[in-house]
Amino acid sequence: MTNPSYDQLPIIDLAAADRGPQARALLHAQLHSAAHDVGFFQLVGHGVPQAEKDALIGTMHAFFALPEADRLALDNIHSPHFRGYTRTGDERTGGARDWRDQLDIGAERAARTPGPGEPPYWWLEGPNQWPAALPGLRTAALTWIDRLSGVAQRLLHELLTAIGAPPDFYAPVFGDRAHPHLKLVRYPGSADDGADQGVGAHKDYGFLTLLLQDQVGGLQVQREDGLFHDVPPLEGAFVVNLGELLEVATNGYLLATNHRVVSPPGATERFSVPFFYNPRLDARVEPLPFPHAATAPGITDDPANPLFAEYGFNELKGKLRAHPLVAERHHAQLLAAA
Repeated sequence: MTNPSYDQLPIIDLAAADRGPQARALLHAQLHSAAHDVGFFQLVGHGVPQAEKDALIGTMHAFFALPEADRLALDNIHSPHFRGYTRTGDERTGGARDWRDQLDIGAERAARTPGPGEPPYWWLEGPNQWPAALPGLRTAALTWIDRLSGVAQRLLHELLTAIGAPPDFYAPVFGDRAHPHLKLVRYPGSADDGADQGVGAHKDYGFLTLLLQDQVGGLQVQREDGLFHDVPPLEGAFVVNLGELLEVATNGYLLATNHRVVSPPGATERFSVPFFYNPRLDARVEPLPFPHAATAPGITDDPANPLFAEYGFNELKGKLRAHPLVAERHHAQLLAAA
C-alpha cells in the first residue's frame, strides 16, 4: 500500500457485489488491498438494519444496568465452557488484566464432556448462561449470531474471490457445527490504578471478527508503521478484522493484525459487541489455493502463541490464558499438562 492513511481504516461496501460486474470488480480490488495490507476495514452495505443494531445495543445496556447480584449469578466461574459474565479485571490479555466486564455467548448446545482420547477442546461446547430478569436477551443474542454469521459468510466468499481463491473452499469447516462467539462488552472508564488497558494488544484466532461499537472510541489498530492508531467510529459500519486462521490459510498473505482498546477517560463508559466467525472446533484449516501464494511471506512466528492445525486447540489455548479463574476451577489438569 502506497501512502497509507491512518485517519481511518479502508471502507468496504459489501452491497457493491450486487451492482454489476464493474462495481463488484472494484469491491474485490479494495477488499484485496484492505485484507492484504491492513487486515482491518470498516464494512458498510452489509444489510443489517439500524433498528436491529439499536435493539441489540438497548438490550445490552439493559443487561449492564441489572443489579450486580443478577449479573454475578451468571459468573463464568460456574461454566466449564467459559460462558457467562466476567467481572471487571478478571480477564487477562498478555498476562495483564483487562478493565472491562462482559457476557460471553456462543451457539446454544448441550454440555459436552470430552471422553477418553477425545480432544479437550470439546469442553468449549455447552450451554450459555442467561439472566432470568432479562428474558429478551437470549432471543436478541442468538438472533444476532445468526444474522452476523450470514454477513460473515458472504464477506468471506467475496474475500476469497477477491484474491483469486475458490470462494467456497472453507464452506465445509462451518455448517451447523460452526463455533461462533459473541461478546457483550462494557468498558467502565479508567481503572483506579491509572492503567489504561481496556483490552491488551492481541490478534483474534478465528476467521473474521465483526465489531459493532458505539461512538465513544478507544479501539486502536497496529498499522504499517508499527504504531497503534485510533479507529474513529463510523456510523452504521462494522469494524472487521481478519483472524489468525486466515493468516495461516494464506501463509501470511492475508494479515491478522494486532489491536487493543484504550480505556475511555474518567467514568465514561464504552460499549461494544464483537462477533467472532469461527469454524467447527475439530476443523483443520487446509492451505488456500490462490494465485498469490508464491508471494506469501509466511505466518508470524511467535513462540508465545503457537498455532495448531485444529481450530479447537487454538481457542482452548486462548480461553485458558484469558480466564485463569475458570481454568483453575474446571481445567486444572489442562493447566498442569501445558
